[in-house]
Amino acid sequence: MKKIIKLPVILAFSVLGIFSSCTDLNETIYSSIAAEKTTFSSEDIKNMIAPAYSNLRNIYWGWNGMFDLYEESSDLMMTPYRVGIGWGDLYITMHKHTYHSYVDHFYTNWYNAYNGIDNINKVLDLKSAAVTKYEPELRAIRALYYYILLDNFRNVPLETTMNHESGYLPTQADPKKVFDFIVLELDSVKNDLGTDVSTTNYGHFNKYAACMTLAKMYLNYNAWFGTSDNTYYQKAINEINVIVKDGKYSLATNYTDPFVDDASSCPEVIFAIPFDYTYAQGNYLANKCLYSASAATFGLTISPWDGSCAIPQFIDTYDPDDKRLNMTWLVGKQYKLNGDPILIDGDTMVYTKDVHSIDNPGAYPLEGARFHKYKIYSGAVAASGDDVPFFRYTDALMIKAECLLRLGGYNGETEQDAANIVTSIRARAFTTNPAKATRTVAQLKGTSVYAYGHRENQGELGKTDVWVKTSEGGADIELGGFLDDLAWEFVGEHHRRQDLIRFRVTSNGMNVYNGKSWFCKDAETNASDTHKNIFPIYQDFIDANKNMKQNSGY
Repeated sequence: MKKIIKLPVILAFSVLGIFSSCTDLNETIYSSIAAEKTTFSSEDIKNMIAPAYSNLRNIYWGWNGMFDLYEESSDLMMTPYRVGIGWGDLYITMHKHTYHSYVDHFYTNWYNAYNGIDNINKVLDLKSAAVTKYEPELRAIRALYYYILLDNFRNVPLETTMNHESGYLPTQADPKKVFDFIVLELDSVKNDLGTDVSTTNYGHFNKYAACMTLAKMYLNYNAWFGTSDNTYYQKAINEINVIVKDGKYSLATNYTDPFVDDASSCPEVIFAIPFDYTYAQGNYLANKCLYSASAATFGLTISPWDGSCAIPQFIDTYDPDDKRLNMTWLVGKQYKLNGDPILIDGDTMVYTKDVHSIDNPGAYPLEGARFHKYKIYSGAVAASGDDVPFFRYTDALMIKAECLLRLGGYNGETEQDAANIVTSIRARAFTTNPAKATRTVAQLKGTSVYAYGHRENQGELGKTDVWVKTSEGGADIELGGFLDDLAWEFVGEHHRRQDLIRFRVTSNGMNVYNGKSWFCKDAETNASDTHKNIFPIYQDFIDANKNMKQNSGY
């Protein structure tokens, strides 16, 4: 059974005590209780620690949360304006990279991350013996929050205590200082986190989750700081090797095994954010993506909202024998649970691969493949109780493969070992044609099959097409084949934006995130302008603190 870290009633950390008698009218006021003299029950400790985790739920599946932040701005998924329905607005801004400091996605990420950090700092500030045993776990989760903030905003306050003088306002720390803090914290505590991978420890941060966070830090260091230091790729491999050599994780039999309502028994999940339909709902993708009539496919008693869909250029990249295509996307004719076709106005319902545009005129109701990688359950449940496999073993292996390719081999392992890793991961997706699972070094280091370029139809449905097309291709992307494999494996897993920023376009020196066009998003023209590598800070946070400065370019 899945163990849920439930949302608690948050304890008060300062107490006003008033003692009086009928003969003594003087009051003795205690503004705080000395933590070292206070006895906390086990339930108290649970309630104090739970917010450290519960804010991860909010940061991920809060409206406009982490999923949207990484996916909506990338080349795999989008939420277009739906003709006659709605949507669009800030999702168009995310797709076109026309960011500004009032986009709600930036609020959700920042606010919930610092809520989590503040809750952790409150507990650590108690300096209580009862908290000591949980200190490594709390510090590691705090480091994870800072990893997310550093990745998205770079210039962030580094706060490790809530004990400040009245009127204190945070200041932004140098990004390298934040990076060094995260690494030092995780290195300091990871061996104290334990190696328990049992279902009873599911959802808790262990040593391997710390190794994954460190590996992510090292993998992205050069992209974050504009350097070309190969030692960070070596460090990333070293962290992954700890996970691999201990042998406590393995690939799941099926690609979608980690994306269910209880993945506690899945051997692939290194760290999960647990959700539960009763106690901790979150994942709203079934509603956001599906057209209303798709309720019949899954036996839903709710009516989905017809929003997000795949970018057509990405769907075109799949090999037809890749089982991940149909495991991830609904495209083509749609059927009820009993196998009968779903009829709309007498015709079988069809999700088309093609979409007109993001906003001119937008997308028509059944345009675009629909995401269903997370398992959709019948009734009103849908996917709202599905866990998030935040770090999974497949990701660990792909980090190692990428670093081996970038280094040309390391510590006795070669580029061929990288190709073998990718092949082993692809094997479960090509069971009907096993030969296609094999990837060579040349393929991984070669051309991306993604047909990059602006690609929209500005004509109205049923009238003359008005195509706006440019052709950029993917032949000039470093490790282009490997970037494709990352997309097929990790679409919809808060992965793609980070990956696109890490991979470069050799023809113009830019990263793929800025240097390529897709669908209605156009490439940047100034190769020296990299400000969109990070997001703007939500303007309300800037206005509330005179010490804060907006990220450059916004």
